[in-house]
Amino acid sequence: MKVAYLTLFVLALAGGAAGVRAEEPPLLIDAGPRHCQPLQEGPNLAANLELCIRQAELGHAEAQYQLGNYWYDGLLVKTDFEQALHWYEQASLQGHAEAQYRLGLMFANGEGVPVNRSQAYVILKMSAINGSDTAFDASDLLDAQMTRDERKQADDVLSHIFRRYLRYIQEQNTHEQGRDPRLPR
Repeated sequence: MKVAYLTLFVLALAGGAAGVRAEEPPLLIDAGPRHCQPLQEGPNLAANLELCIRQAELGHAEAQYQLGNYWYDGLLVKTDFEQALHWYEQASLQGHAEAQYRLGLMFANGEGVPVNRSQAYVILKMSAINGSDTAFDASDLLDAQMTRDERKQADDVLSHIFRRYLRYIQEQNTHEQGRDPRLPR
């Protein structure tokens, strides 16, 4: 990502004044925020929202999470669970623990999606693994509400995920050590 920012910076400098729109200050003296912050009501909301949208579309997990919150909380707009779900999913795929937590709760509560406790449990466990203590507690509470079949389905998915992850780690270790993974250690 740093390479992309550097490339954009170099292109902006090479483009000179022609590359800068009249309503925007030149790149080198812009003192505005460069990272998407929690969106709050105020005079800078429109500019901050625009920044978050641009960063989210570029794949920045924190910006995607903040947009999920924007739509979920209905900040100056009507709550839109479909939009919130989309942005939380995007951030979740990158391992953003808080986005995973919010997404897990949406599946547990049926907000924008049908209630799916197995899916919610899996997502909350992934969030807990990524560092969310609140997700760890929420998954325990959800576990008490699940049927045996729901728990089995969730455990099967988690088992599959962890096996794939362990294989990935083993392949990375083998690659770093220059070994053929088919040979015994």
